[in-house]
Parts: sequence; C-alpha cells; structure tokens
Amino acid sequence: MKIKTWLLLSYLLVMLLPLGAAYGLFAWINAYHQDRNIAEYMERWTELNAMQAVLNDPSLYEPNADLTKVKQLESNHLSVTLYTNIGLVVYTSNPMKHTPLSFVTKEQLFEGFYELQQKFGAFTYKEPIFAGTTLVGVYEVQLLRDEWVAGVGQRTWFVVGIFSVFFIALFTCVTILVNRKLNKPLHQLMGQMDSFAKGEPVTQITTRYDEIGELTKSFDRMRSELTEANRKLAEEQQQEEMMIASISHDLKTPLTSIRAYAEALQTGKLSSDEQAEYRSVIISKSVYMQQMLDDLLMYTLLQSSNYETDYVKVDGEEFFDMVVSGYDMLCEEKRINLRVVSDVTGEYAVNAKQLMRVIDNVMSNAIAHTNPGGGIGLAAVDVGKTPEWSFPFVSEALKREDGMYLIVQNEGRGLTEAEIAKVFEPLFQADPARTKAGDRGTGLGLSITKQIMEKHGGDVRMVSVPDIGTAIICWLPRMKGEEQE
Repeated sequence: MKIKTWLLLSYLLVMLLPLGAAYGLFAWINAYHQDRNIAEYMERWTELNAMQAVLNDPSLYEPNADLTKVKQLESNHLSVTLYTNIGLVVYTSNPMKHTPLSFVTKEQLFEGFYELQQKFGAFTYKEPIFAGTTLVGVYEVQLLRDEWVAGVGQRTWFVVGIFSVFFIALFTCVTILVNRKLNKPLHQLMGQMDSFAKGEPVTQITTRYDEIGELTKSFDRMRSELTEANRKLAEEQQQEEMMIASISHDLKTPLTSIRAYAEALQTGKLSSDEQAEYRSVIISKSVYMQQMLDDLLMYTLLQSSNYETDYVKVDGEEFFDMVVSGYDMLCEEKRINLRVVSDVTGEYAVNAKQLMRVIDNVMSNAIAHTNPGGGIGLAAVDVGKTPEWSFPFVSEALKREDGMYLIVQNEGRGLTEAEIAKVFEPLFQADPARTKAGDRGTGLGLSITKQIMEKHGGDVRMVSVPDIGTAIICWLPRMKGEEQE
C-alpha cells in the first residue's frame, strides 16, 4: 500500500475511532440512564403516593397547624414545603430554598401542578389542596437524587477511564505502525546511504511496494550508476596512466636514436652515404613520434565532452572514391595484393578529415598484420552490396538495412574472441612484442576509429576467424534532410 493512502486511512481511523468510541459510550450511558430514570420515576411516584395521605389534609395549611406528621415524613433526601392559597410559606424543611412566613408569587405558586418534574439533582412535585371547592394551600415535595448523582459521577469517571485507555491503546498502535511503516525503513535507508558514503558494504532492504520502496530502488540505481561510473573512472585513470607510461617509453626509444644519430652527424667523420642514411633515420623517427603525438592529441580531444565535430554534406560516390584511393603504393612496397571496391550512392554528413583518419588507421592496422604475398580488401559500398572477395563470415556480418559500409579485410592469423573483445580498447595490441619504431603503433588507432564512427552516428566492429583473416566493418548512416539518421 502506498504511504499516501496508508496515511490518509490512518488519519481517518484516528479521527473516526475516538468519535465512534465516544458515541458508543454515550449511547450506552444514555440507554442506561433512560432505564434507570424510568425505574427511579416509578419509585418516586410510589413514595409520593404514600405521602399524599398526610399532605392532603387541609388543616395543615392553617396558621398554628399541627405539623407533627409532616415532620415525620422528612429525611435526608426529602424536603416538604407548605404554602397557603396566597403564597405564604407556613412550613419548609429546606431553609436553603425558602424561609417560614416568606412569600412566593402566584406565578411561582401555581406553576407545574401535578407534574413530577425531573431535574439533575432532584424530583419536584406540586399539588393544590382544596377544602370542598376552596383552594386552601399547596404542598411542594422535593426528592433528592443522591444515589443517581453519585452514580452519574462514578459512570463519568468510568467513561473517562475507558476512553483514556482506548485513546492510549489507539495512539500506541498508530505509533508502532508509523514506526514500522516510516521510521524503521527510513532509518534503514539512511544507514544504506551512510554505508555507501563511507565505502562500506550496503545491507539490502526488504523489497517494498510504496514510496519508500521506490526511493530505495532509486537509491539502488543511483548507487549502481555511481559504482559503475567510479569503476569506469578508475579504468580510465588506469588507462591514462598506462598510456602515459607506454607513450613515454615509446617516445624515449626514437628520441634516443635521434640523439645518437644527430651526435654522430656532428662529429663530421661520416661519409656522404652514412650521413644520408643517418638523416633518413632521424626523419623516420621524427615522423613516427609525430604520429604518436597526433594519435594522443586526437584521442584526448575525442574523450573531451567539449569537443564538437563539424560535419559537411558530401556526395557518397565522389567522397568515398577519394577516401579509398591512395593505398596502392603502400601495399606494393610490402608485396601485398590490394583489391578496392567503391560503390556508394546518396548523400552523407561527415567530417572528411576524421573519416580519412579512420581509413588510414584501419588500413595501417591491416598492412601491419598482413604478411608479404597476402591480400587486403578495401571497400566502400551501400548496404545490401557485398564485395565478391569478402570472406563468408564477413558477408554474414553485414546486416544493416540502410546506410553504407567501409570494409577493410586482410588475410592473416586472425584473432580470438577474447582479443576481439578488447581490440577497441586504448593501448591494446594483439601482438604486444616490441619491435623497432615504425613497426608498432601507439595502440590508439582502433580506439580513435571507434570514437569517430560513434560521433558520426555509426559504429565499428571486428570479425575474425583464426588462420583465415580479419575484417573491420564500419557502418555509417545515410543522411536524411539536414540530419543523419
């Protein structure tokens, strides 16, 4: 049950139950009083009937009358007052109400004849006395309700006691329920938060289906996201440290070579051929260092959230014909058979410089891992078109419905599934053996390729079969209107 609903129901119960209890107690007391009033009323009538034989004597209302029998009727709960026909009090046993020889008005005298008037503390009865047809006096009897008043007091305290016990029990139940429903789970959630903030293990809370349960789920999601973010941050920090260490090491080797060759040139003892060779080595090492620094700069830029890529609309056929050309000489130098296919239609939004870098990175990787005499296939084709030289496992991987593919396929030893899972991570190299500078890259090329393709709204993947070959497949969505798909 939702806490909001639970609180509303609890509030309603806390309001209604005391009212219901009070009403029930009132109804019970009222019914008891009615029953008791009837019994007491009959008792008082019986008592009055017994007294009327004495009080109906007309001689009692004359001056100097013998009031002995009247006085015998008096008791602690009964008082008698006798009036003459003109309102003179000739006798009273209740000096708090009247005094002998005092007067009452005729309105007071003649009010309420023959009515047994029930008041809180007493019953009062008045009756006129006649001598023949002449009114000679009036008697008034007051019967105190001492027992009833005492009983009312006792029942009042009894009702107050019952209601107090009921209210305390209700308050205790509500307190226990609020503690179980709100306080306890909130304290548990606060304990989770404190533990998480201190880096301590977090104890799971029993699943709930209310607002606190939703809050707990939100906290769990936040905790999972923060944990994952911290894990990624730690991995990125570790990668950066490894990157700095790796690139520092890789830069140290060509720098040492450049310095050694430069110092040798300064001696002036080298032949012309040796000087030319040393200058060539220095230039080669410098180019290699520049490539490493360019990769590091591009990787850093692509990692930055503030880096924005500018796109331009290009004709697919013209642009991709251009980007897949120019690799013949590189392949001929290594005696690699290169087959190129370009068959792209439609328009695309691209950053030309970055896409050319993608092709350069992927082709450099393919050339480096292809032995002399092997073959490389380079294709830029619309989705639905497959180069005839594609390996079967490459053709099976082309499952997009729209856009175009950049495919670079090479023959070689291939990669395992474990290697493919890490191949786009920075600094990963399937062959970790260090060789001379120029034969080994920075390990950032494929990671940069992946980030560039994702910024273009596309993706990149690698498929490979051991001892057959490997292919890198880049997919780019077609441009629709002013935006990419």
